[in-house]
Amino acid sequence: MSDTPTRCGYVAIVGRPNVGKSTLLNHILGQKLAITSRKPQTTRHTMLGIKTEGAVQAVYVDTPGMHKSNDKALNRYMNKTASAALKDVDVVIFVVDRTRWTDEDQLVLERVQYVEGPLIVAVNKVDRMDDKADLIPHLQWLQEQLPKAQVVPISAQQGHNLTSLEAVIGNLLPESEHFFPEDQITDRSSRFLAAELVREKIMRQLGAELPYQITVEIEEFKLQGRTLHIHALILVERDGQKKIIIGDKGERIKRLGTEARKDMETLFDAKVMLNLWVKVKGGWSDDERALRSLGYTD
Repeated sequence: MSDTPTRCGYVAIVGRPNVGKSTLLNHILGQKLAITSRKPQTTRHTMLGIKTEGAVQAVYVDTPGMHKSNDKALNRYMNKTASAALKDVDVVIFVVDRTRWTDEDQLVLERVQYVEGPLIVAVNKVDRMDDKADLIPHLQWLQEQLPKAQVVPISAQQGHNLTSLEAVIGNLLPESEHFFPEDQITDRSSRFLAAELVREKIMRQLGAELPYQITVEIEEFKLQGRTLHIHALILVERDGQKKIIIGDKGERIKRLGTEARKDMETLFDAKVMLNLWVKVKGGWSDDERALRSLGYTD
């Protein structure tokens, strides 16, 4: 038996929308779990990503971006979810984008400054800065805003300095038995992950054309022999949105299906037969009851 004490704890990844939180989680885990796109608010649900390395198990909580708009039930749900994640964790990582600073970053800063436990500020995308000298005064400014925090420059996309970040996290986690088996990587079901992969393809291909009123429900998920049969229902709010997703002669939905299926086969390590349908369900994103039935619950 090793004398090294085991450490384990929850690590919340917070920040404004589209700052690279999900990309960071995927790179730490070494595989794609959280969906990403260039569109803000791609992440809607909190999801755990579990990484066990030797004596240390870090349970990452990927949260929706905190943003100013609270006008719809879906927006309120996402802000509430992100704020709740700050309460019950052992370490908080506040992700910011180089020297860019927005009102929404300020909003997150105002929340994280009251966090009692350890806080890390991960300054992301530093590989994209032409003049690294600009970074120094910004890092100092961040340190003044959050005197207790450890500031770590990283690139989530390229994987730069993530080993240092993980070492800092590991040292901050409390001594504890591990909460999960060492081969488990998430608390979410395969059905949930399948729905998210379909939603990611839609966000990536149609981000500019479609508003947020789109969600995906898995109606069937079963293994027959060595093949996974997955039926996914794409819910939109209007007929026009349905036409956009189906595309000319069904070309668009075929492409969405092909891309989602490839990712599913990698994630589930199985052959996948994927069927996609589109259905109009008006007003779901501002209907608390509809949101609950679609899995948007605390």
